[in-house]
Amino acid sequence: MKFLDFSFLEISPLDIVDVLLVAIIVYYIYNLIRGTIAVNIFIGFILIYILYFLTDALNMKLLSGILQSFVNVGFIALIVVFQQEIRRFLLTIGKNISLRNRTWLKFIFRKDELEKNNMAKIKPIVDACKTMKKTRTGALIVFAKYFDQEVFVNSGEMMDSKISKRLLESIFQKNSPLHDGAVIISENKIKSASCILPLTENDKLPAQFGLRHRAGIGVTESSDATALIVSEETGEISYAQQGRVKMNISFTDLERLLNKDFN
Repeated sequence: MKFLDFSFLEISPLDIVDVLLVAIIVYYIYNLIRGTIAVNIFIGFILIYILYFLTDALNMKLLSGILQSFVNVGFIALIVVFQQEIRRFLLTIGKNISLRNRTWLKFIFRKDELEKNNMAKIKPIVDACKTMKKTRTGALIVFAKYFDQEVFVNSGEMMDSKISKRLLESIFQKNSPLHDGAVIISENKIKSASCILPLTENDKLPAQFGLRHRAGIGVTESSDATALIVSEETGEISYAQQGRVKMNISFTDLERLLNKDFN
């Protein structure tokens, strides 16, 4: 009985590291495009490439020539089509590095003092959410790591105000001229209000999600921002991050999430 001979395979430790790195990148890409329309586009690209190799092998010159023109610009087309996904991928890498740096800072400085300062900033937001949940006042609050003035200010009203419970409640009151849109919080301030955000392209979201939820999810798909959504119909609080949403979260969970992600 003959055993398979794998002596021709020369695997070094560097090859193993190489495979692991590729696997990590593929995993990140899968997480970024999972549940979005990008999956269908990616499958379309793969089918076109397969069709090109088949037509080329069968010597179908006309069709293979047309497909070859597409394949030749395939890399550029991928960058254009998957612009948002590539941006999210790079933001995810940068965010992970930032989180590691923040972890080291907690060792350098006292962790309890940092969390205490954070809680003082978070309390007005949590208190406002408690009131809006009780009164079923719809709200969308976005926490941006970096404030993109061209994106947010052009679609809303610049404020640059101190975060306060009463200010947040007054903005989202139904009679307020600023209630229809998102509040952007960055650099420990309410930077702008009534901002129009891009809607998510995810077609697998629950039917009860309205424009407020879809906008909150959409902004987290195209940036490293997080979004807090208060439902006008139910008062339920949701928290969106990296294109995914946690529904009906408690105030304890809300404080924990904000303490982790608050800028």
